[in-house]
Amino acid sequence: MATRGGFSSRLGFIAAAAGSAVGLGNIWGFPAEVGAGGGGAFVLMYLIFCFILCFPVMVTEIAIGRKTQKNPVGAFNALGFRKWNFVGKIGILSGFLILSFYNVIAGWAFGYIFEMATSNFAIAEQFSAFKMQVFKVGGYGLVFMVVTAYTVSKGISGGIEKAAKFLMPALIIMMLVLIGYSFTLENSGAGLAFYLLPDFSKINGVVMYNALGQAFFSLSLGMGALITYGSYVSKKDNIISSAALITLADVGVAVLAGMLIFPLLGFITEGNIGDGQMATAGPDLIFVTLPKVFEQIGSFGAVVGAGFFVLLCFAALTSTVSLLEVPVAYVVDEKGIKRNRAVWLVAGFIYLIGIPSLIGNGYSEFFTNFITYIGADSPTSFLGFIGSVANDSLLPLGGCLIVFFAAHVWKKHNLDAELSVGNPSYEGSFLQKYLNFTISYVAPLALGVIFILTVLGTFFGIHLI
Repeated sequence: MATRGGFSSRLGFIAAAAGSAVGLGNIWGFPAEVGAGGGGAFVLMYLIFCFILCFPVMVTEIAIGRKTQKNPVGAFNALGFRKWNFVGKIGILSGFLILSFYNVIAGWAFGYIFEMATSNFAIAEQFSAFKMQVFKVGGYGLVFMVVTAYTVSKGISGGIEKAAKFLMPALIIMMLVLIGYSFTLENSGAGLAFYLLPDFSKINGVVMYNALGQAFFSLSLGMGALITYGSYVSKKDNIISSAALITLADVGVAVLAGMLIFPLLGFITEGNIGDGQMATAGPDLIFVTLPKVFEQIGSFGAVVGAGFFVLLCFAALTSTVSLLEVPVAYVVDEKGIKRNRAVWLVAGFIYLIGIPSLIGNGYSEFFTNFITYIGADSPTSFLGFIGSVANDSLLPLGGCLIVFFAAHVWKKHNLDAELSVGNPSYEGSFLQKYLNFTISYVAPLALGVIFILTVLGTFFGIHLI
């Protein structure tokens, strides 16, 4: 049997896993949620949840992957719990579905690089028409999928790790350059104040629910990506410290995104920033609001705008690579198909099942008004429906089941034994007690509540908070 390969260094694993977590959700989802959640109060809750609750889930996923050196389905089989491999199948299904619509959005971002570079700021008012140019936008998405597949086809160290080592530093450098420029704009300080200074009166159940959901989703948890990446990690590596660095990198990029976008918002609103300014949906924030900001900047608007969408594409690519690797690892491990062939077959299939998401933005009436949820005032597109099912619902369900399995089926002492490999001081430490308590009770309860609240609120119109 051919070797599965692996990361050539701990830094390579951290860069790749951090890249998996860093994506479009950090660049648009986080700032939009911050605006809707009252600014700094949301940021504070988000940071707390990332490090206190989501970090243990990440540690658990990586440990299962390294212990078994298998994909999400094979991992449960290798541990001797074949009946639980449905959890891995949920993760692989989630990855399939998320990448199918994620690639469409990445195609929009790729196309906007050229629109901004040619100073076509009017595209902000024509976003709906832009999305309906399905052959043009579909072509952009196809290019993005080909780049993703090519990267994954080169293997772990030669493809994913190599790309992550370039993309992650480049992403951060571009963000810092754009942030530096945004700070020079008039009224940028008002945007920063809204973003960084918490108003504790804004903290309520809704803000906490949204902050926990954003923290979980932004860290790429619940779909088996980190089980898969963990399967390529050396036994010499310290999982705890690696997970801490991955969490820090992901949170850092999200915080930097806010430091870029809120000064721009302060500029365009002339300092009158407040609740609701960023409450629009992610695509509208990125593809409608920000191009208007770039237009007002003046002669540098085209450069700043094009640079921003290059940055967005880099962030998207670090995620699409990990999303594709999850089903590819499954096909290679469980079906015995050679990696290169598996990559292109899976990528082609995902692109095809993403076509309804591509045409469901005005081009096709059926897929644009695909379903009307109970209690909803208007129909939801196919893309929105897939996002609700895979991203919003299946991910917290998968995360809940993974930590429950680790604590109560596989048992904590087995998890502890794996975490002690490469970290001999772990046994008996406070961190061990904390992780055991969190994955046994806090994490499954919190993620279970998120899943239930999301399903009830989204599909049945029952809002309990």
